[in-house]
Amino acid sequence: MAVKAKYQDVLDLGESLNIQNGDVQIEGDVLKVWGTANTQYEKNLIWDKIKEIGGENPADIMADIKVADETVYHRHTVKSGETLGKIAKHYYKDAMKYKEIFEANSDILKNPDVIHPDQELIIPNL
Repeated sequence: MAVKAKYQDVLDLGESLNIQNGDVQIEGDVLKVWGTANTQYEKNLIWDKIKEIGGENPADIMADIKVADETVYHRHTVKSGETLGKIAKHYYKDAMKYKEIFEANSDILKNPDVIHPDQELIIPNL
């Protein structure tokens, strides 16, 4: 299987995340990709997809993904039915980390039990 075809899902994910300054080259049997993700969370999504396809230490891909905004882990737009606990579970795999999200957004949130659709929340680096 051609290396580019093997990692097409990674390239598609990069496109859907709107990776900036991205480029792809093939050198021999190695796919080289680089670009800038908006946040660390998006960079992690790319690496998770690479590992899902190529294993923990793939030899057939080299990726250099930078992060545009290192001040936050991610910026999340609240969807209907979400809670800070659900959001924390999604990003940190721990619903109890909702407190950190609440504290990082105390300028717009007054109560951790009250969030509204379309609010943009900072998901802080832990």
